[in-house]
Amino acid sequence: MVMNLNSMHSAMFNSGQPAEMTELVRGSEKEFLDWLMPLVNRQNVTLDLGSVERIDAAGIAALVALYTSACQAGHQFSIAHPSPHVAKILELVGLERILLANRAGWDRDSCLNFEETAA
Repeated sequence: MVMNLNSMHSAMFNSGQPAEMTELVRGSEKEFLDWLMPLVNRQNVTLDLGSVERIDAAGIAALVALYTSACQAGHQFSIAHPSPHVAKILELVGLERILLANRAGWDRDSCLNFEETAA
């Protein structure tokens, strides 16, 4: 299942007008996780991040949490079409090879084990 953040944002924050989610930052991550966590626990999910221009540590942590939960449930979580800025951030933190949808050879045993830190 491919999810677009525009449709997700409309479903989460519908005020009568479709809105575009352009940031995955502290303050938006709880609703983001509340909406997507049940999905990644039931099925494979690819999230289209093309409209997201800004991501911070909370947004990255949310993506890692979704990836980890999907792996634990035996499913795949990946992202597609990241904006250039998001792609650069994911590359800087070493997550592009784990989260990008075009990676080859995914299987349950390839899931990385992320441990929670005190931070």
